[in-house]
Amino acid sequence: MSAPVLDLSLVPPLGDPRPQPVPEVHERTLPNGLRLVVVPRAGVPLVELRLRVPFAASAPRSAATHAARTSVLTGAVLLGTAAHDQLELAQLLQAHGAELSVSADPDRLLFSTTMLSDGLGAVLGVLAELLSRPTYPGPQVEAERGRVVERIGIARSQPGVVARTALAARRYGVHPYAQQLPAPELVGTVTPTALRRLHRDRVLPAGSTLVLVGDVDPASAADVVGSALADWSAEGVAVVAPPVPILAPGHLEVVDRPGAVQSNLRLGGPAPARTDPALPAVRLASMVFGGYFSSRLVENIRERRGYTYSPRSSVEHLMAGSSFVVEADVATEVTGPAFLETWYELGRMAVTPVTEPELESARRYLLGTLALGTATHSGLASTLSALFGAGLPAEWLADHQRALATVTVTDVAEASRRWLHPAGLTAVVVGDAGTVTEPLRALGPVDVTAQAAGA
Repeated sequence: MSAPVLDLSLVPPLGDPRPQPVPEVHERTLPNGLRLVVVPRAGVPLVELRLRVPFAASAPRSAATHAARTSVLTGAVLLGTAAHDQLELAQLLQAHGAELSVSADPDRLLFSTTMLSDGLGAVLGVLAELLSRPTYPGPQVEAERGRVVERIGIARSQPGVVARTALAARRYGVHPYAQQLPAPELVGTVTPTALRRLHRDRVLPAGSTLVLVGDVDPASAADVVGSALADWSAEGVAVVAPPVPILAPGHLEVVDRPGAVQSNLRLGGPAPARTDPALPAVRLASMVFGGYFSSRLVENIRERRGYTYSPRSSVEHLMAGSSFVVEADVATEVTGPAFLETWYELGRMAVTPVTEPELESARRYLLGTLALGTATHSGLASTLSALFGAGLPAEWLADHQRALATVTVTDVAEASRRWLHPAGLTAVVVGDAGTVTEPLRALGPVDVTAQAAGA
């Protein structure tokens, strides 16, 4: 018995994307300089908290040391305060459904948690202790330092991490953004005294942004925050990363991993900032090229040729510069052909226009993911934290949606020629140099480097 045939005429057409609602945002700057953003969302008795503290390296020459200390600080700041030890802090948070996490990137330190609405004051009290009176106890810091060194060792064994690190080093040179992973030997020298100094000098309310999203009253929340964080005060100015350098892409670099059965292809170049009018067209160009399953790159090197499982492209934002990034992991024996096809698809984006159906499909997907990304308390809190940290208002969400809706085929063609053309991208391949180098040299000059020690 043959399978029934789906009658596509019975499938209703897609409706128009819904307008992106602008959230109800209440802003206030507290006396200590902290910017407070409260977004009330009734219904679920939960609150999402995001505290973003600017935390870039102060200068290129100190970037390596700063990265090493920051990698330890993110865990060590939770090890105790003048009033409570690590276990007591965890118990105080858990009593209100909260578990505080601390993370860092080249631009910021981020404190994040979800809590029950009635626990806002108590959780903020714990946060205030961590911000104002952390102890960084010696034995616990030593143990945390050892865990960080172990995690770095594991990360350096991952070829994807090696590839991303090599690409960042090529793209950013001596800029702090080149520090993707701290050196284990520097992490091993981090002392409690150094962490206390770093915390005192850099964990500052001025320039920081606290975002609360959930079942809260804005006025009451402002009072609770003002009371809880009143003692968090310190002199100083938030440090932001310097502008990224403009470096020539140079030759394709092969990072040798002898015996590797897989090669990791990474290409990257500049992209427009969030405030650049070209960003909507570039995001749609990236989507058509490799941003989702129906993209050209996926159709070519996954569906048609079977070279890889999940090639992708994206536009990423940091404070001092944005990036267009392409990633694909392929079998060693098809490294040359996969790189050629990736190069070809980039060139095709730059010299031939996309079709209207391609553009419309990518537009609907991107608008849908934007809506889904802000539909939850957690997604909205994280999005607003990034936007306000970049100096943008909540209205950017609706403005960006409207801009995406007006992008034309011509706009995408111009964006592709400016930002996606392959000659403007830095390229790195991590793999068995003895096998992949000669095929890649048929496409242009190749520089071979050894994998960093410990990687």
